[in-house]
Amino acid sequence: MVPAIPIATYRLQLTADFDFDAAARVAPYLKALGISHVYASPFMKAREGSTHGYDVVDHTKFNPALGGEDGFARLSDTLKSNDLGLILDFVPNHVGVHFADNPWWLDVLEWGPASPHAVSFDIDWDQLPYRARGGVLLPILGSSYGQALERGEIELRYDAAEGSFSAWYFEHRLPIAPERYGEVLRTIVREADAEDSAVGRAMLEISARYRGLRHPNRAEAPALKDELRAIDGCADIIARGLAAYSAGEGAAQTLGLHHLLERQHYKLGHWRLASSDINYRRFFDVNTLAGLRVEDAGTFEASHSLVKRLIAEDRLQGLRLDHIDGLRDPAQYFHRLRRLVRTAQGAKAKPFYMVIEKILGEGETLPRFSGVHGTTGYEWMNVISQVLIDAGGLDPLNEVWRQVSNRSPTLEPVLLEAKRRVLETLLTSEFTVLARLLARIASGHYSTRDFSADSLRQALELYVLHFPVYRTYLSPSGPAAHDRALIDETISRARADWFAADEGVFDFLRDALTMDLLTPGRPPHSAPRVRRFALKVQQFTGPMMAKSLEDTAFYRYHRLLALNEVGGDPAASALAVGRFHAMMTARAREWPHGMTATATHDTKRGEDARARIMALAEIPGEWTSAVARWKVLNAPHLVLDGEMRAPSASFEYMLYQALLGAWEPDDPSLVERMQAYALKAAREGKQETSWLNPHQPYEDGVKTFLDRILDRSAAPEFLEGLGTMAQRLALIGALNALSQITLKATMPGVPDFYQGTELWDFSLVDPDNRRPVDFIERAAMISALETPDWDALAQTWHDGRLKFAWTRQLLRLRNEMPEIFANGDYAPLEVSGPHRDHVVAFARHRGRDAVIVAVTRSFAPFTNGGRAWPRPDAFDGAIDITGYATEGRANRLPLSELFEHLPVAVLRAKAVAGARRGSNKHR
Repeated sequence: MVPAIPIATYRLQLTADFDFDAAARVAPYLKALGISHVYASPFMKAREGSTHGYDVVDHTKFNPALGGEDGFARLSDTLKSNDLGLILDFVPNHVGVHFADNPWWLDVLEWGPASPHAVSFDIDWDQLPYRARGGVLLPILGSSYGQALERGEIELRYDAAEGSFSAWYFEHRLPIAPERYGEVLRTIVREADAEDSAVGRAMLEISARYRGLRHPNRAEAPALKDELRAIDGCADIIARGLAAYSAGEGAAQTLGLHHLLERQHYKLGHWRLASSDINYRRFFDVNTLAGLRVEDAGTFEASHSLVKRLIAEDRLQGLRLDHIDGLRDPAQYFHRLRRLVRTAQGAKAKPFYMVIEKILGEGETLPRFSGVHGTTGYEWMNVISQVLIDAGGLDPLNEVWRQVSNRSPTLEPVLLEAKRRVLETLLTSEFTVLARLLARIASGHYSTRDFSADSLRQALELYVLHFPVYRTYLSPSGPAAHDRALIDETISRARADWFAADEGVFDFLRDALTMDLLTPGRPPHSAPRVRRFALKVQQFTGPMMAKSLEDTAFYRYHRLLALNEVGGDPAASALAVGRFHAMMTARAREWPHGMTATATHDTKRGEDARARIMALAEIPGEWTSAVARWKVLNAPHLVLDGEMRAPSASFEYMLYQALLGAWEPDDPSLVERMQAYALKAAREGKQETSWLNPHQPYEDGVKTFLDRILDRSAAPEFLEGLGTMAQRLALIGALNALSQITLKATMPGVPDFYQGTELWDFSLVDPDNRRPVDFIERAAMISALETPDWDALAQTWHDGRLKFAWTRQLLRLRNEMPEIFANGDYAPLEVSGPHRDHVVAFARHRGRDAVIVAVTRSFAPFTNGGRAWPRPDAFDGAIDITGYATEGRANRLPLSELFEHLPVAVLRAKAVAGARRGSNKHR
């Protein structure tokens, strides 16, 4: 029977090349590995060719590229027969738009605000400048609108099967409003010289029947289209008459098409206009992903209908909710979702597993949402990294980064600059919507009408720049105390950065953000506008922080790349063991069932690449000397052109770290992979180049630099030094990785394993981390490593079988003692002796059953700086296990015995009744 709370999850990235049937084939392997739930990437109908599934175009259908309904049924049956549950990565916040595949979006383009689906999209219909009628901007053109029109790239077509007209721009379909069909038909008949033919007269009769700006209306339009389809010969006349709209062939035709397009519910524009003029809410800055208004009950019901059916059929045991910070009112959403689950389950109601993608800032606590068990685990991934990193090496690395970058190692100024860049280039349009709405609120009462639009915009900009986390969680009724305190604190920081006269503008902004403007007795302001403003700001600050921190600052600040991870702080300090224990104790009490991840589809590098880079903090002096030498050796390979240096000094420093993390000298694709990574990193950093404005000479220069330094004939001395350093970091990194997966599998929470990471994972950022996984190789290891010889595996640790066997060992223990790990207490254990600071030890217990866990950190002293596998007798110390009994051991566990085979250990134990258990002393 599948447990309600997963024992362990395994993320599968479904694609056309790894579809439902392929996933079904690996189910027996995953069960043998010790997995309880398959955690699948989105599998609703996505854009054709999608490699990730997040560009859903129809939430009500399965993705045909994955095998459709039948393929899913086969997968579901296979999972059930292997006693595996299924968790779906569900995308409630946005859908794929443009092109010709989203029926809701196409209907909105055809009918505008009158479409029943218009309420599903967050469109500011009256926002477009210099336009007599409202509309939605479509930034899909590769050139200016005028150029695209005059080149004939925009074409009016007739679909004889539907009886409908649409303009097309390459693969983008742009439905013509039916109320314009009359004029189109008259123009076409005239152009085809068919007024006197029976077919032409029938077409003109139809056009005469529907006159006026609202005809045909939505009820009448199907009949009009059916009549057109029924006229024999109609399609031939239309084919000839469409020449009247053949833009590019003459001024009259070009103007004819232009005037027709200007009378639609949309406005075509160059893709660059999106950053400043777009008037629909997007997912971050992705023009092809439009925000969904799931706060609308009808939209929620429709978009969740397939999920509801799968829960009712017991084919879905859990959900991972994507980007919940994009939702207008997450609390309302989760209340509805929990009600949907209960309704779907009916009389057979049982626990349903739900986790959310949520990135928490430093010191931020996760809000309580109905039915939610926790997050997907980004914060715990970073906690694991921070407790394993050598604290003594971070100050020297700070100094190295100061010298390389010529700036302070603090993150705040880097993040502030990144926020300004994002606000000025990527999210200007969304910010403009908010600023205009704020100004409109102010102008709604005489007491606030003198706050100028410009001063309000500047004040709001400062608020956004100084906002320290992803978002607040106000409901339409107002803020909770912690959200109010956060808004007040941010207003204070913004006010301190304001150099003009204040005159109450920040007080007004604060009251708008908290909705205190609506307090009885205050001057009246538009309640719908105030609520809309306050709730939309919440939806804006999340993308603002994500684009600024994860997608910009992470690619500018390179002190230690192991800390530049989703949900983390690149300038973070190491975590003391006592603090780690306190966090785990709290987690066991408050969020015991959230996920714990060490790699995901979104992480910036593979978990074992990160473990290698951590090791730089253990040998900072040698690292500093190596970088200094490499910079001299590689100076001839730099590409210089005037003031351009490719790569920049700080980017070069980043490349050396990334190379050490990903280093596999026998990988023939390493150069190509590194070049792809470097291109993405450079564009994300938005300094020398960017996605919006690529600087080709710099990008070519970086590519050339990597070609040269990774060519053994051109850079032999550098590659020899890099190889030596990589070999040492690989050993320390492998040991770090063993500690990392041990913590993941035994600390409070549900361990999540990203596909393929049961072997070494040295991948770079996506799409590198989505390469195909060899499941045949992994399945063969199950039987080959049934009874592991740990000493032998340690000698051949390079091949990854050691990580595989240890992962399976940990999962086997979780399956044998599920209650301990799902609901057990967490108790820190005291370590004594000279090497006490190198060990993290704790117990998990429930009733009399217990497990003792110990992992090592900071391995350099035990490995001769990464040159030799650690010997057991190198560890001097012991763990106090008072209150627990283990086979053949008393109250102390000597580290040299505990780490006889590996420098990590997990032991079964029994809690001694009435005894003091371990030590709660936190160092």
